[in-house]
Amino acid sequence: KYIDYYNTERTKDKLKELTPIEYRNKSLVA
Repeated sequence: KYIDYYNTERTKDKLKELTPIEYRNKSLVA
């Protein structure tokens, strides 16, 4: 499950850079 952990950590880092609107759009797409 290393990939899942890696992706989760990467997502957390990305969310820090996203605005609330971008975050909502991204979560809807995902």
